[in-house]
Amino acid sequence: MSSTWQKIKEDFITPYQNDPAIKSKLELFFNYPGIWAMVHHRIANSLHNKNFKRLARVVSGISNFLTSVDIHPAAQIGRRVFIDHAIGVVIGETAIIKDDVLIYQQVTLGGVSLDNTKKRHPTIHSGVTIGAGAKVLGDIEIGENSKIGANSVVVKSVPSNSTAVGIPARVVKRGRDKSKYSHNKLPDIDKELFIYLLKKIAVLENAILKDNIHDNQEIQKQDKNLDELYKAFIDTVK
Repeated sequence: MSSTWQKIKEDFITPYQNDPAIKSKLELFFNYPGIWAMVHHRIANSLHNKNFKRLARVVSGISNFLTSVDIHPAAQIGRRVFIDHAIGVVIGETAIIKDDVLIYQQVTLGGVSLDNTKKRHPTIHSGVTIGAGAKVLGDIEIGENSKIGANSVVVKSVPSNSTAVGIPARVVKRGRDKSKYSHNKLPDIDKELFIYLLKKIAVLENAILKDNIHDNQEIQKQDKNLDELYKAFIDTVK
């Protein structure tokens, strides 16, 4: 139980490390449902681990009513996990969240199987940031220090120090970004593909209109450069 209270103490400190909007301790009680959802979960999880599972579900249900955050008592959540704004967050029974994870509103850590004999929910490793509205589904892993873009749907594991975006989510960036707040730097996959198609059409139009040797060589050069860019792009999203 001492470990539980230590985690709760850290939960009340995390907003000061993750949210520049907080101005006073009073706000913790009235404006941070994510904090109270975590506190309630710590208690429910402790009861669940001591085999008071029905009581744990009662505590979880009351917390859901008060905070609009649904966390199963069996979910394993590490230290200093911060659910910012929190409304609509769902964390499933077999989910595992390690330390120092930042989760925004309307995130779902859900399952894709009805087989309750297996792990059905994701494992989120330390230092991960999950953007608002993202859905991380199934028994997959999100590697350390990775970022999941807002509204992404993740159905495959994401390696450490990566950024994944889209539906379904693709890894579009590798290499650690030390800033937790970098959602504005997420690449636009659709835009990149659209620009590629426009340039490709322009090259094909030039090939039809021009027929001298010099022009053809230049067109072939442009086409080759585009193909190399396209291949590099495809490699990043596989």
